Amino acid sequence: MLIIPVKEGENIDRALKRFKRKFDRTKTMRNLRERKHFTKPSVAKRAQNIKASYVQKLRTQEEVG
Repeated sequence: MLIIPVKEGENIDRALKRFKRKFDRTKTMRNLRERKHFTKPSVAKRAQNIKASYVQKLRTQEEVG
């Protein structure tokens, strides 16, 4: 459970912004979206390898170019 203490005289918009930031850092929504559909471990591993190769390709292009 997230607890956001609101100080005396503090703008509610600032407290709401702090709540949203804290909520995003917990990655709750990301986990819910991932668990919505089951992905086989082999498919997840393949996607992770494809992403890693893409990032590596970008980094090598940045070094060269």
